[in-house]
Amino acid sequence: MRKFGITLLSICLFISAASAQRKLLDKIAAVVGNSIIVKSDIELSYSNYLANNGTPDPNIKCQILQNLVTQKLLAAQAVIDSIEVKDDEVDNEVERRWRSVVQRAGGEDKVEQFLGRSGLQWKDEIRPDVRELLVAERMRSKITEKINTTPQDVEKFFKSIGKDSIPIISKEVEVGEIEIDPKLSNEEKQFWRDKLQVLLDRVKKGEDMGALATAYSADGSAPLGGDLGFMDRNSLVKEYASYAFRLKPGEYSPVFESEYGFHFLQVIERRGEQVHTRHILIIPKITEESVSRAKLKADSVYDVVHSKAKTADAFASAATVFSDNKETKYTGGMLLNQDNVQVRTTLIPTERLDPQIALVIDTMKVGQISKPTLVLDNAGKKSYKIFYLKTVVDAHKANLVQDFPRIKEAASSAKINRTMSEWFDKKKKETYIKIDPEFQSCPQLQGWATPVTAQVKP
Repeated sequence: MRKFGITLLSICLFISAASAQRKLLDKIAAVVGNSIIVKSDIELSYSNYLANNGTPDPNIKCQILQNLVTQKLLAAQAVIDSIEVKDDEVDNEVERRWRSVVQRAGGEDKVEQFLGRSGLQWKDEIRPDVRELLVAERMRSKITEKINTTPQDVEKFFKSIGKDSIPIISKEVEVGEIEIDPKLSNEEKQFWRDKLQVLLDRVKKGEDMGALATAYSADGSAPLGGDLGFMDRNSLVKEYASYAFRLKPGEYSPVFESEYGFHFLQVIERRGEQVHTRHILIIPKITEESVSRAKLKADSVYDVVHSKAKTADAFASAATVFSDNKETKYTGGMLLNQDNVQVRTTLIPTERLDPQIALVIDTMKVGQISKPTLVLDNAGKKSYKIFYLKTVVDAHKANLVQDFPRIKEAASSAKINRTMSEWFDKKKKETYIKIDPEFQSCPQLQGWATPVTAQVKP
């Protein structure tokens, strides 16, 4: 159900690079202990970078090689420390990557045509690399897990910045919202239930479900014939999981409703706590009558909140009771800054606000709430929103009083980076590393290669 904003040309770049991996006469780009890094590994990563809208830059290949070298060092240490990842974790990540490529390309047939081999072969080829990556990430977490950043660390870090280098923090606001979504009546929903029931009846009479899913399903699995692959219970909405883990392989669910719309599913295979399913999803179209009902409800909520003396408390209570936004419903309606998920702050730079929100709050004073406003999300979904402007922080030089969480995050990152740099400095002295002359001029790789005198073995 995810959307991918990527061009077919970019997809071709990514996939053709994978095909080129078989055709290139590979040369060794680096040796790390008993492991080698071949040039096609770098080219493949670079093509992936381009496929994700990266700007063409040959210097990126230097960074890629450094990342691969550090990954080899981490993975080697993980073996010594008996750090492993389960086969299920590797399989899930391989499957996630495959589904991502297939969804962007528009179907398995197109991917396999580009690759020149089957999806099963491709998965087998990348599985060792995926395992190594996951092991390296776990090793990195182990090295840094005990790092703690105290207030004294934060203060020391801030003082080390230098007055001329202290950044300017742009204008920020704290904004709350109550979202009222249009909802279909039972009669309006029945139309879509009946429409999907017709497709279920056709499948039960022998029509190919994959073909029908490709033609009619409304989510990203449509190019895959509705195939969602193996997923665990926590990865599925509860209504879907209820049928997926109750039915036997080959059985179909009845038509049911979830937050995404109306589905029916077929269980293909069950493997422990994971289930392989396919489905057809229909997303009902909102009627003008439902939009009008949402407007009436939003007006009523506004009247209740606006009449209260303590606006902030009333707004938070109303958000918890009435808002349809699951992300803000239990934060008193307050929007969270999505730029950094590690530091959950409600202060949002004004330039990062949705233009529709910015337009409304531009004329508001702190403590005010807006009348219901009709807004559209990126998918064109309509809803009415009531906004509350809680705080405005003007642009200013960063300081420990106003910006402690932000400075603490920077101090923590610096501490982690320093710890990892010290760890790599130690390991690269203990490990045989050879860099191909083509990459020896890379700034990121200076000092990584084992000195020539140390490479000569008796």
